Amino acid sequence: MAPERESGTRERIPVGATAATRPRTPRLDQPRPPRRRILPEWDPEAFGRLSEKIARFLGTGRFIVWMTVVIIMWVLWNVTVPVALRFDQYPFIFLTLALSLQASYAAPLILLAQNRQDDRDRVNLEQDRKQNERSIADTEYLTREIAALRMGLGEVATRDWMRSELQDLMKELEERRRSDGHGGHVVFPAERSDRPAGRDTDDR
Repeated sequence: MAPERESGTRERIPVGATAATRPRTPRLDQPRPPRRRILPEWDPEAFGRLSEKIARFLGTGRFIVWMTVVIIMWVLWNVTVPVALRFDQYPFIFLTLALSLQASYAAPLILLAQNRQDDRDRVNLEQDRKQNERSIADTEYLTREIAALRMGLGEVATRDWMRSELQDLMKELEERRRSDGHGGHVVFPAERSDRPAGRDTDDR
């Protein structure tokens, strides 16, 4: 009995060892821990909205007026004040660098705003196309239904047709009545019984 127990324990030890040394795989029912990133994180949607606001402001006349006023004041200050107070003498290298920096940031912001606007336009066009397809399908369905109703109404007796048929029938009965009055044939017995004898001869 002892050797069997030893063999059983010997078999269990490697299994436990392999289980302990086995690498743990992430479980699917648990979220992964957040990874540390070197670069700062930002909200793309918020950054896109900010870029659109900046692009809208750059495309207004107010921005052009303010930029013109700042440049004029910059040039006048560095031309009229004493040399000791001038911070950007002619040829205004610092002003050129500032305008270049502004242009280098303005161009990508404007492109980002245009890309967002293109995405919105693409979504709107797709929605309009789907709406047009639904409208065309509804119009075709209504056209088929109207055609079916017209075909069905063509086989139905309308009020005008019934009136015309009744008028023709009344005319035919009147003609028969007039023609049968000489032969003594009674078309309407109830009416002829109410009339006195010899009425037809008096009417003539």
